[in-house]
Amino acid sequence: MATTEAAASTKFKNPDFRSPLPQQQPIEFHKETEDVKSSHDGLEFWQFMVAGSIAGCVEHTAMFPVDTLKTRMQALVSCPNQTVGLRHAFTSLIKKEGPLGFYRGIGAMSLGAGPAHAVYFSVYEFCKEYFSKGNPNNSAAHAVSGVCATVASDAVFTPMDVVKQRLQLSSTHYKGLWDCTTRVLKEEGFGAFYASYRTTVLMNAPFTAVHFATYEAAKTGLMEISPDTASDERLVVHATAGAAAGALAAAVTTPLDVVKTQLQCQGVCGCDRFTNSSIRGVIRSIVQKDGYRGLMRGWKPRMLFHAPAAAICWSTYEAGKTFFHGMNANK
Repeated sequence: MATTEAAASTKFKNPDFRSPLPQQQPIEFHKETEDVKSSHDGLEFWQFMVAGSIAGCVEHTAMFPVDTLKTRMQALVSCPNQTVGLRHAFTSLIKKEGPLGFYRGIGAMSLGAGPAHAVYFSVYEFCKEYFSKGNPNNSAAHAVSGVCATVASDAVFTPMDVVKQRLQLSSTHYKGLWDCTTRVLKEEGFGAFYASYRTTVLMNAPFTAVHFATYEAAKTGLMEISPDTASDERLVVHATAGAAAGALAAAVTTPLDVVKTQLQCQGVCGCDRFTNSSIRGVIRSIVQKDGYRGLMRGWKPRMLFHAPAAAICWSTYEAGKTFFHGMNANK
């Protein structure tokens, strides 16, 4: 009996009869790409900035004549004996100044649009990644990201926008970009460059919220209509979605744009000068002089500006992203 037990004990101690235990795989700790993500959507942060900067310059240069008409119509609300209709503004500018009159102030625009749009799109992409949590259909995240982008970019663009709009006026007494900048600084102080910043942000916050949410939703919807040809029609999709977003956002925010223009052009061409930058005070002044319709001055050129401008901007921006995707793939 003892011999049998010993044999059994020896048998089960034999390694050949032991059931093999599963080998435990070594635990690997994966880093998330890097300790700090330097890329999003396959692109580096600086590539978003370059694509956005190019898109902004192309957009504003192409649409600058329409922007000049809008600025004159809105600024002349408080100027005596001036017509502010779109047709009259156009014919008057052509007769008095010729085609070059449409491009007064384009130098200031060039200095401001590039850096401002670099900030605009890079902040938007960063915030969109953070707030959307991987959900591409999160409209709220797109809207909030747009607001964050405009707060940052307006801080860059507003000073040059002040100079641009003052140079755009027909009877401006400024000789050029440098003369306008130095005289405003000397006569009105540095604060004059940001007199409209609060109004600009209050205008652009709902503008970009509507714009980005509409753009992302329209883009997704258009791609779902014909998913098989979405890649071939990418340019058309971005242009169409951008135009719809730009037109809607422009129409909704025209009253605040009128207030912004009045603040930036105050004291020029006989326009009212305001004791402070109170939005309520400016609105009251416009309504008293021109009624509530005065708050919608320039809505036609504003929509004519923003619909094609957004189409151009988004198409150029997405084309820039595509270029950088290809460049990164070839590394």
